[in-house]
Amino acid sequence: MIKEIEDTSGSKQQPAWLQGYIDSPEKQKQLYKKTLRVVILAQIFGGAGLAAGITVGALLAQDMLGTESAAGIPVALLTLGSAGAALIVGRLSQRFGRGIGLAAGFLAGGLGAVGVIVAALLNSIMLLFASLLIYGAGTAANLQARYAGTDLATPKQRATTVSMAMVSTTFGAVAGPNLVGVMGEFAGSIGIPALAGPFILAAAAFILAGLVLLLFLRPDPLVISTAIANAQEKDGTVQQEPHSESAAVNKRGIVVGAAVMVLTQFVMTSIMTMTPVHMGHHGHSLREVGLVIGFHIGAMYLPSPLTGLLVDKVGRTAMAVASGATLLASGILAAFAPGDSMALLICALILLGVGWNFGLISGTALIIDAAHPSVRAKTQGSVDVLLALSGASGGVLAGVVAAHYSYAALSLSGAILSLLLIPVVVWSRKTQSKDPV
Repeated sequence: MIKEIEDTSGSKQQPAWLQGYIDSPEKQKQLYKKTLRVVILAQIFGGAGLAAGITVGALLAQDMLGTESAAGIPVALLTLGSAGAALIVGRLSQRFGRGIGLAAGFLAGGLGAVGVIVAALLNSIMLLFASLLIYGAGTAANLQARYAGTDLATPKQRATTVSMAMVSTTFGAVAGPNLVGVMGEFAGSIGIPALAGPFILAAAAFILAGLVLLLFLRPDPLVISTAIANAQEKDGTVQQEPHSESAAVNKRGIVVGAAVMVLTQFVMTSIMTMTPVHMGHHGHSLREVGLVIGFHIGAMYLPSPLTGLLVDKVGRTAMAVASGATLLASGILAAFAPGDSMALLICALILLGVGWNFGLISGTALIIDAAHPSVRAKTQGSVDVLLALSGASGGVLAGVVAAHYSYAALSLSGAILSLLLIPVVVWSRKTQSKDPV
């Protein structure tokens, strides 16, 4: 199918179904709306699957290993697995379409969640670590699904469209942590360790997300958008772009978008990873941990419609600066909030989620703007590798810093790092003034 799309720059006649979309803006709009509906449904399930590893992964490793310094390893492995999966999902999507690529990631994530449950039953650290790597594929698919809705969006709709896909994740992502206690009790009733309970929910949620995309994301939006772009170039409707990969990518836009997302991911993952452990030290229950993380994940996704509108209206770089300022406030509040203050911890984690939201949506819009549809999924997958590696390193370093220094030192370090977004934006604007696009 993708080969047919690549051939549109030549003389090969398009299949009638494909030509119908190329010739009909109305059919394109209908497919755009259908794609959003399918992506939204998949993201609801995906969000629930994602939340399990974030909420109890560190606690499960701490319980099995008996040491706090390794508590960051689960998030690190999860995000490391996400990095490898992001590359594979991006290339599968470019080769076979979004539906197949994203479904493969979600189904692999479901398999990884099953592996975590078995590892907890057997008390096998090696199986736990291997399963978390595979579980990361679901995280990669959940993140890359935000791109699927933008394939048929106009430039002025892109950030808003990303936000619509992301906010749908909120329903599952907020419900997931708040079901930690319930799933723990259910797991205990059937002989599974309580901390592995949320992974039962994750397995079912990721598998359902994959099946939704595999069965209903048809015709594939990336296939259609690539055919439309190539046909417009051939007809002279838009400025002709060479079909080489280097010519189809605005490298400056990729660098800036990637830098914004990588920095925000690193800061967010670092502080978020150690918050459950920090709360445990101050006598908070598993339900209270789930509540705080639920607020955090809600803040990561719930502001998305407003963020998308602001990114499209105010600008990508302005919202990147807003991301840095919000993360700075979060880090300072987390550092100085008393450990027994639920209210202040909730506020700090809400700010952490909002700052991440600003950075991810503005950075994603920059990446979409900078890549031609013929290489878009591959480019997006490569950038998400960096995003996942940033989260992995943040998770590992978070455990080490918190164990050897303190949660406050970790939070302040994150606050300082968030300030690096400002020189990135300044450089971007200076470059734009010298080399406008």
